[in-house]
Amino acid sequence: MEKRKLTSLFEITGSVSAMVYAVLIASNTGNEIVGFSLLLLSASLFAAWAVIDRRWTFLLLQAFYGGSAILGLIRWG
Repeated sequence: MEKRKLTSLFEITGSVSAMVYAVLIASNTGNEIVGFSLLLLSASLFAAWAVIDRRWTFLLLQAFYGGSAILGLIRWG
């Protein structure tokens, strides 16, 4: 797959999973494990995009989000 299509796939999939995460957490319906799993997925997809495009600051931000997701999974798991 060419670089542009791959980064678009990571960007779109990461964005959708981040939006679903936000709705699940804000809904306060007991879906924290699913929500934090989606946050971890989103951070991973965005991190892959950051590596491909050499966006190192953005990669660092995704490491923060990934760490937050892991803490959330530990807390709610």
